[in-house]
Amino acid sequence: MGKPTGFMEYQRETSAEVKPRQRIKNFNEFHEHLSREKQQLQGARCMECGVPFCQSGMTLCGMTSGCPLHNLVPEWNDLVYTGNWEQAYYRLKKTNNFPEFTSRVCPALCEAACTCGLNGEPVATKENEYAIVENAYEKGYAAPKPPRARTGKKVAVVGSGPSGLAAADQLNKRGHLVTVYERSDRVGGLLMYGIPNMKLEKRIVERKIKVMEEEGVTFLTGVDVGKDIKASQLLKEYDRVVLACGASNPRDIKAEGRDAKGIYFAVDFLKANTKSLLDSGLTDGAYIDTKDKHVVIIGGGDTGNDCVGTAMRHGCKSVTQIEMMPKAPERRAENNPWPEWPKVLKTDYGQEEAIAVFGHDPRIYESTVKEFIKDKSGNLKAVKIVKLQWEKDPETGRMNMKEVPGSESVLEADVVLIAAGFLGSQKYVTDAFQVELNERTNVKTEPGRYRTSVDNVFVTGDMHRGQSLVVWAIREGREAARDVDESLMGYTNLSVQ
Repeated sequence: MGKPTGFMEYQRETSAEVKPRQRIKNFNEFHEHLSREKQQLQGARCMECGVPFCQSGMTLCGMTSGCPLHNLVPEWNDLVYTGNWEQAYYRLKKTNNFPEFTSRVCPALCEAACTCGLNGEPVATKENEYAIVENAYEKGYAAPKPPRARTGKKVAVVGSGPSGLAAADQLNKRGHLVTVYERSDRVGGLLMYGIPNMKLEKRIVERKIKVMEEEGVTFLTGVDVGKDIKASQLLKEYDRVVLACGASNPRDIKAEGRDAKGIYFAVDFLKANTKSLLDSGLTDGAYIDTKDKHVVIIGGGDTGNDCVGTAMRHGCKSVTQIEMMPKAPERRAENNPWPEWPKVLKTDYGQEEAIAVFGHDPRIYESTVKEFIKDKSGNLKAVKIVKLQWEKDPETGRMNMKEVPGSESVLEADVVLIAAGFLGSQKYVTDAFQVELNERTNVKTEPGRYRTSVDNVFVTGDMHRGQSLVVWAIREGREAARDVDESLMGYTNLSVQ
């Protein structure tokens, strides 16, 4: 696969980025990608290793190593190197319904597990994937391909995030008649309103939705199943229903002063910003504006970073990101060997932008908010934070985080954004379908399966496994589609890997 000596002959090269101070002037994607010729040399670096960990998707020490979709990485890296772009696209699409999304927003689990990365730089697999799929759209390989025959079976998919879309795409390819219900005004779920435009331009989502529509999938927006339409009606009209509503309950911060004006959940902040951007280019004012304001973000991870990047584009006066966990090391620790996911410090695009503008990293580690401080009108004016430290519980032996006495400090804050994760499926949906839940309020199924406790109702994605990555959502959608197809037809020929 690739060129046997390519990893020694060619250095890793990835796309250039627009400088931070320049890119914060708009909400556009900011990568300047390599030419096709240079990208082929990156394919040559795939080293024909005996065991391709990049496509393993296995769990090591509670973390995923390699691609959960089991993408045929060495195969299409080799096809990139030899310039066989069309065949590379077909091999890529064999396991991944949406490489146009994953090549932009996936954290590249494949690269973290790449054998080249053991003693050097990993293969630029994510950017090879980007080049493959964008070339396919340019050359027409990604054009709509409707199924040749229909089964007459009808399936409703509730939710149009990556998992719901993957399930719909697979079931439609099988020949079933698929209708996707989306409560928002645009299709895409997390892809449309949860991920900012500078990471995934919405024309990319709309491009793929148009292809799916031309292949026969029906999309109904502005329909909130469980409120606008009863579960019983769907079960009457369709042979099967797939719930793909995500983990939509944001985790709150219970601290004194929580009722202050100016505190928002990150998901609401990001959604309002993207909707206003798409509706009016932000001229309608229908978003949470952080221009000239002191912004405090509670929570790390991708969502916290996306809030930093969005606030920077608004022109905030300052931005601070509060993280409970300790600062990760810059290099792998001895107890975190390859091919485990590397638990090392990651400075993402939003943090890079804050550093460029304000001169320092916006993150404060091992801290949490103890109090939201209000003015006389009830508006937020500051937050009191406290340092945390790990302590072992003498009875259980578990490590818990405790406040450090006397470590309180106060940060000026006009806006607080809570990016502390999500706590499972929304109750009105699960109540509407009367599906059984597990202890984490996710919809319960047998291990490795997607059929719920209610006849003809299936579940997939974050609603099933909890908050996770886009690649896991796509895999869940593919596997759920396989279960649904088997229940409809008595057998299935839908591939998962």
